Amino acid sequence: MPRAVKGSLIQCDPSIKALILKIDSDYRDIVFEELDDTHLLVDASKIPFIKSELNRILAKNTYNPLDDDDANAK
Repeated sequence: MPRAVKGSLIQCDPSIKALILKIDSDYRDIVFEELDDTHLLVDASKIPFIKSELNRILAKNTYNPLDDDDANAK
């Protein structure tokens, strides 16, 4: 019997899609369906969690020149 679930459509570039799929592989039950290269159907209640995890991952992988100045000052 088919089952309906409430989801949200996310449109993003392929690199962000890969990060969301990585988050899904770590935490499960976030992504319902991969539709194409730039669209995902995800659990609507997990959108704030996805945003916070993406911000955490992207902040960790972002170059900040001020961090180098602090390291060189010590």
